[in-house]
Amino acid sequence: MTSISIIGAGNMGTAIAGIAATGGASVQLLAQDAEKTAAAAAALGASVVAGVAGDALTGDIVILALPYPAVAGVLAQYRGQLDGKIVVDITNPLDFATFDSLVVPSDGSAAQVIAEAVPGARVLKAFNTTFAATLATGGVNGVAPTTVLVAGDDASAKDALISVLVAGGVLAVDAGALKRARELEALGFLQLTLAAAGTTGWTGGFALVK
Repeated sequence: MTSISIIGAGNMGTAIAGIAATGGASVQLLAQDAEKTAAAAAALGASVVAGVAGDALTGDIVILALPYPAVAGVLAQYRGQLDGKIVVDITNPLDFATFDSLVVPSDGSAAQVIAEAVPGARVLKAFNTTFAATLATGGVNGVAPTTVLVAGDDASAKDALISVLVAGGVLAVDAGALKRARELEALGFLQLTLAAAGTTGWTGGFALVK
């Protein structure tokens, strides 16, 4: 059985936990608010166990379901536990003061910054081009199925995450090497700005049609 630790119990974290649980994974859901996290875990079923941020990680796959500014602190907190694990970055590193730029180097990505911070982990980029509502429903406005794009340099790590997602009822596609996270974050940035402006809805977004 695949084991997953999700740090963050907001809309994205709980949506991802639901997919993983549906796919047969055991899920550890961690966040600062113990009461909220326990309620979210209880609603998702017996395979999801709640804890608080700082608890020992039980998952082979660790998903950082956090805003980008919170990631550095969590990586520092868990640095000794991340070696050998698959670490999944879901962030879109926007400058939320201006909502008009990214806060990572123009030739890099949040995922690459994270990979440099935890060199012993196998870092993937995923989920940043999907809204929580599309993960929870499995579809983009009822028009197309939700597709999670997964980038990373470790093929077996990508296969492990993709297998969980497909078993959980969403589509997942290998988007190439970790350097493709730059393009995924640009796509996520565009999608967020369109939704924030009301041009698109939070139940919509981009879909991949083969």
